Amino acid sequence: MAQHWFCLYVQRIDATKNMARYYTMSIEPNLFGGASLVRRWGRIGNRGKERVVLFKNERHAIECFLVLARQKRARGYRPRPRSDL
Repeated sequence: MAQHWFCLYVQRIDATKNMARYYTMSIEPNLFGGASLVRRWGRIGNRGKERVVLFKNERHAIECFLVLARQKRARGYRPRPRSDL
């Protein structure tokens, strides 16, 4: 299993809109000596989609991670515990 430097799992649930979404991010080392920001999202219970962005160093990956985390919080996503990250 890959080593995670940073992990975040958030959910947005609104029963009145039939909305149950998740969004997860992790920063992991990559084979090129840099860092990868791995993002996954979708409807809770489904596999969803994934995007991996490569960065030359960990600092740039962390900056992007924090921007995305703030955006998700502004849209109503809230942290939830998750054991398999």
